[in-house]
Amino acid sequence: MAKFITIGERIHCISPAIRDAMNNRDPEPILQRAKEQIDSGATYLDVNIGPAESTGIELMKWAVRLIQDNFNNHPLCLDTSNKKAIEAGLSVYNPIRGKAIINSADAGDRLDNIDLAAANGAICIALCSKSGVPSDNDERMACCQEMLEHGMELGMEPEDLWFDPLFLVIKGMQDKQLEVLEFIKMCSDMGFNTTGGLSNVSNGMPKNVRPIIDSAMVSMAMMNGLTSAIVNPCDRRLMETIKSCDIIRGETLYADSYLEI
Repeated sequence: MAKFITIGERIHCISPAIRDAMNNRDPEPILQRAKEQIDSGATYLDVNIGPAESTGIELMKWAVRLIQDNFNNHPLCLDTSNKKAIEAGLSVYNPIRGKAIINSADAGDRLDNIDLAAANGAICIALCSKSGVPSDNDERMACCQEMLEHGMELGMEPEDLWFDPLFLVIKGMQDKQLEVLEFIKMCSDMGFNTTGGLSNVSNGMPKNVRPIIDSAMVSMAMMNGLTSAIVNPCDRRLMETIKSCDIIRGETLYADSYLEI
């Protein structure tokens, strides 16, 4: 095991403020979101520009340079369905504080994002699916093995593929939650890294309930071997839970001030 890795999710074009900032190349809203997440302990920042079919190449370059220039080359996760935009972001990315992460590949139409990661020395989030939600853990594992073999054929190290079981919304898919946890344990037993969008679990719940559910899920997932998650690092309860789990797992040395570290 190793200290848990958090990927901050709040620089996302779905937010009207961030979308406008990206469209207008206005740095301030993006820098503010970046600072908030870094100050809250985010290991990586996810930069989600959406499909950005016409502007993606220059937009991703601009966003990567903006954040890394202002925050001492903080490591980033490049998030878009536009492969050319990912390539552009990688071309200006400084890996001195951590390899870039590509978000994401799958075992279907996006398999070639693993090729992109292999060619650029990047980490790749690998969704254990061909399309949509996998029907069961057998399907997840088949996709996992297919992507692992593909990556290794290209010279990647297994630890640079972070397998995503697809966290599922509890409202409507409550019966699938233990299955996801079981798959994380299966991956952990094989020594694989795992990650995923944790906030999917509480999607659609009241705002006061979401931090409770997300914190409960991350603690259970970490005890099953989850090594990373895409999260809202400004959720104090969640971040305190993650830090506490790392203490209990022996990944962080206890001190009375551990929540402030």
